[in-house]
Amino acid sequence: MQFKHPEFLYFLFLLVIPILVHLFQLRRFKREYFTNVQFLKELAVQTRKSSTIKKWLLLFTRLLLLTFLILAFAQPFFSAKESPKANNEMYIVLDNSYSMQAKGKQGELLKRAVQDLLEHTPENQSFSLMTNSENYWNTDIKSIQKELQNLDYSATGFEIESAIAKINARKSAFNKDIIVITDAIGIKNNQTKGFKKEDNVYFIIPEAEQKNNVAVDSVYLTQTLDNFYEIGVSLSSYGINKTETPVALYNKGKLIAKTLLSIENGKKSINFTIPKEEFNGYVSIEDKGLSYDNTYYFSITKSRKTNVISIGDSEKSNFLARIYTSDEFIYSNFPLNSLDYNQIEKQDAIIINELVTIPQALQTTLKNFVSKGGNVIFIPSNENTNANSFLANFGAIQLQSATTNEKKVTKINFNHPLFNSVFEKKVDNFQYPMVKNSFSIKSKTPSILSYEDQSTFLTSIKNDLSSVYVFAAPINKSNSNFQNSPLIVPIFYNMSQNALRLGISDIKIGSNQPFVVETTMGKDEIVELKNDIERFIPSQQLMASKVKMTFNENPKNAGNFGIFNGNNLIENLGFNYNRSESNLSQSNSNIADDFSLINDVDSVFNTIQTDRTDTQIWKWFVMLALLFLVIELLIQKFVK
Repeated sequence: MQFKHPEFLYFLFLLVIPILVHLFQLRRFKREYFTNVQFLKELAVQTRKSSTIKKWLLLFTRLLLLTFLILAFAQPFFSAKESPKANNEMYIVLDNSYSMQAKGKQGELLKRAVQDLLEHTPENQSFSLMTNSENYWNTDIKSIQKELQNLDYSATGFEIESAIAKINARKSAFNKDIIVITDAIGIKNNQTKGFKKEDNVYFIIPEAEQKNNVAVDSVYLTQTLDNFYEIGVSLSSYGINKTETPVALYNKGKLIAKTLLSIENGKKSINFTIPKEEFNGYVSIEDKGLSYDNTYYFSITKSRKTNVISIGDSEKSNFLARIYTSDEFIYSNFPLNSLDYNQIEKQDAIIINELVTIPQALQTTLKNFVSKGGNVIFIPSNENTNANSFLANFGAIQLQSATTNEKKVTKINFNHPLFNSVFEKKVDNFQYPMVKNSFSIKSKTPSILSYEDQSTFLTSIKNDLSSVYVFAAPINKSNSNFQNSPLIVPIFYNMSQNALRLGISDIKIGSNQPFVVETTMGKDEIVELKNDIERFIPSQQLMASKVKMTFNENPKNAGNFGIFNGNNLIENLGFNYNRSESNLSQSNSNIADDFSLINDVDSVFNTIQTDRTDTQIWKWFVMLALLFLVIELLIQKFVK
């Protein structure tokens, strides 16, 4: 026989108490004198004998009552050696994402979960431990004690579907016991469907006591002036935050601006004006919620002129020279027959302006150009012969039937990134540009500008590095007055800006967003990212005068990093944690509805042990304790 809680057996020492009470009774007999004691003496002897028997019976019943009660609390059981679940494999899935920084009743959720595992996991229990970033297969609690004690928060969010897939990939002749410890932030019910029915799944969902939190969501460029940048800082508030939040801006470790902001709930933005120069710093706030989302790192690269060329008739391209002025752009126009293909890869944007035919060689070159981060702006000709074969290189977008009906451009998609910082407020009435001849566009991408009949005038196809913008009609002066519209300058200005040259440089860790820098490198040279704490070599692709990088799960920690070619600093780049777990009210305990929801690790192992045992004999001890309680009451009442 074994005990689930053998520590209760120490209470068996309490059996000494009723014995001592029985042996050392302090009650003394009082002598009384009578004139005739013949009958009384016989009665007294009989009473003493009956009293002695009653006391011994009460002693035994109380000892047995107390013994059975203590044994019931110790929960005895017999090992079920023939149980079909006795050989189950165990997997522990531990969420160490940054939302587990939240504080519960006993401190930070992750640290409490780790301590719970260290204290209550049986030493002889073999299991596999899976965290957001590390896996420990077929181990035990002693072997990974140091790893658990040193376990840090992971920038990789908790992906329960990925953990399920890894567990299911471990082929075994036995079923599995799976313990999932997570705060369930952002997990949807359908994400747990991958668990197999034959496996035993136990959820431990610790809950944060303090769910108020303020997060710095993003930093963006709102306005570029002659000598200054105006940057916007977007913050989100979750829960009820009645106090003002300090917001500070740092450049190269030095405080350059600070203010207090009241954010009761929802979102709020604040602007800072900084000198128009290189910036390598961060925005920081102070709040009582999570700390991982209190700092946002970013860089602003040294401004340089944007390289733009247009390909087409020079007369139809004159308006572009007035937009792409020499103070900010290096602009040139080339007729198709005089185009130098070697110049294409050096550009930031290329405008295809009403070419009747686009040669196959140019199509291939532009496809490669877009894949490396260049923007293409396509303006069709009324006589296009192979526009659709060209557009097919970039995605599912096609020009369809032409129409000669005059149309007005009346709708602006103010939410499109192309119009960031263009409008202070939504404009309902302006001088509507019109077109005479146009094409209908078949595309699943949202419109940037639309006609009054809701059909598309301007749309775009976007990838990770660049965009292809497509007009539905020629915009020369004989076909349209769009060149006279106030929209033309901000639209063409922003379309020419490379997606990676919009001013703010920052990457979310784990997003796999590529990043391109301009540098000339030899075949054996590589770029490296580093700061005072961490350094790593990203995946990289050499592209003539550029290097395309992807970072996978690197870096491990948010911060400002320098991109180096040897000892030469190419550019600075900020890395930030994903803010998807900042809202602590998104905990979804319903994910455990189809499984077992347990309070702590100790209870899980007790539950598993219970499932592996025969009939629970502790119940019989409870019944015996109650039986002897009844017997004691009967003795007290009927035995004289």
